[in-house]
Amino acid sequence: MGKTKKRKQSITLIEMMVVITLIGIISGALAFNMRGSLQKGKVFQTEQNCARVYDVLMMEYASGNLSLKEVIANKETLLDNSAWCKEGKKLLKDAWGEDLIVKMNDRGDDIVVLSKKLKSEQRG
Repeated sequence: MGKTKKRKQSITLIEMMVVITLIGIISGALAFNMRGSLQKGKVFQTEQNCARVYDVLMMEYASGNLSLKEVIANKETLLDNSAWCKEGKKLLKDAWGEDLIVKMNDRGDDIVVLSKKLKSEQRG
């Protein structure tokens, strides 16, 4: 009886290129979807920061010791020393690292907290 040789099947270069191409296509699709999720996360974080800054500053104003102008002028100190939030100075930055804008509204009876980057993201 003759011996039959078992032949090893190896992966050809073409098969390897096809697999690498498929991995690249799948990775690209995931990265594209991830980018949109990251932007939504930044928008959400910035909205939350604006709301928290507004709430803390209005609580300081409601305590009756300071006027709205004084609250806005001393926002960094008030947020840092506030019992209602930790790391107050970090709240004054949006998710893109830019400073939040804290100003008085047109009538002068309320505080407005906004982010330039957030406005541009919501428009686009």
